[in-house]
Amino acid sequence: MKLLVLLFIGSLLTGAWLVAWPDTALRDMKSAVHNPESNNPVELGAVHWLRDLAAGTAEAERTGKPMLILFQEVPGCSNCTRYGSVTLSHPLIVEAIESHFVPVCIYNNKGGKDAEALKKFNEQAWNNPVVRIVGKDYSALSPRIFDFRSSAVLVTGMLQAMRARGLEAPAYLELLEEELLAREATLETATFSMYCFWSGEKTFGAIPGVIETAPGFQDGREVVRVVYNPAKVTKAELEKQTQPNGITACTKNEGFRNDREPKYYLAQSPWKYVPMTSLQACRANSLVGNGKSPEPVLSPRQRELYQTIRANPKRKWKNAIGAADMVEAWAATEVKQ
Repeated sequence: MKLLVLLFIGSLLTGAWLVAWPDTALRDMKSAVHNPESNNPVELGAVHWLRDLAAGTAEAERTGKPMLILFQEVPGCSNCTRYGSVTLSHPLIVEAIESHFVPVCIYNNKGGKDAEALKKFNEQAWNNPVVRIVGKDYSALSPRIFDFRSSAVLVTGMLQAMRARGLEAPAYLELLEEELLAREATLETATFSMYCFWSGEKTFGAIPGVIETAPGFQDGREVVRVVYNPAKVTKAELEKQTQPNGITACTKNEGFRNDREPKYYLAQSPWKYVPMTSLQACRANSLVGNGKSPEPVLSPRQRELYQTIRANPKRKWKNAIGAADMVEAWAATEVKQ
């Protein structure tokens, strides 16, 4: 059975869906428009910010994009540095900010133009990180974002701003919101047995509410461990949806041992070198396993990275499946480009 699976995957890899997405404009991280500093302070993360509200306003008028304004203390407290190193360094959040908004950073603890901008928006110098998403006339497109502990609220704010402008929300950003919100709530775990955990992982990975999947062994059987959001799907619903495929719920989660080849279908393709969130990897693995491209669940920069990988097969790209830190995994690919 698994030999047939290997042959099937091989046919996919030579299929017509391996096409190029020539969207290099979105990867232009050295644009003179953004005037990036060569080394951001940790509080600003990996985003290329404008440091002047007037310049941001002019760019918003020129491009038609809304402004995403960060009010940040630099150098700042642990809340400020954590926001920069976590939220503002996540590759998909960075991409969304730079692609769909005009990023402007106002320092809370400076005078001059920074102080003037602070006064215009009635922000305080002692604030923890605050984000406002506004139009060129400074009208709010989403509620003021002040929860510096949450990456999800920033993603939600960006999506709200896009919808307020009548723009279609990117699928990758909606998936990121779903995953971040689920992780900030309460996730549950269930284990299911089946005749083939490769097929089982493919099946579960496509179900809304599933955040992570892992193939493995338990009590001598092939099983899949599923991490899911109980607010979206229950264990009983997961079992009901998969019973036609011969999948049954186990009575316990203990004793699980990981298989050496997680996301098997994805792992047989060059897509395995593209860093993804766990939810993206679940969806991508299911798509590839069903003979489809994972492109719909990935961002433009992820797709472009894939094209770079395919064009440079002799480079020692690292398998990104299951990478614990997407920031580090993405940084490793940039070194090789």
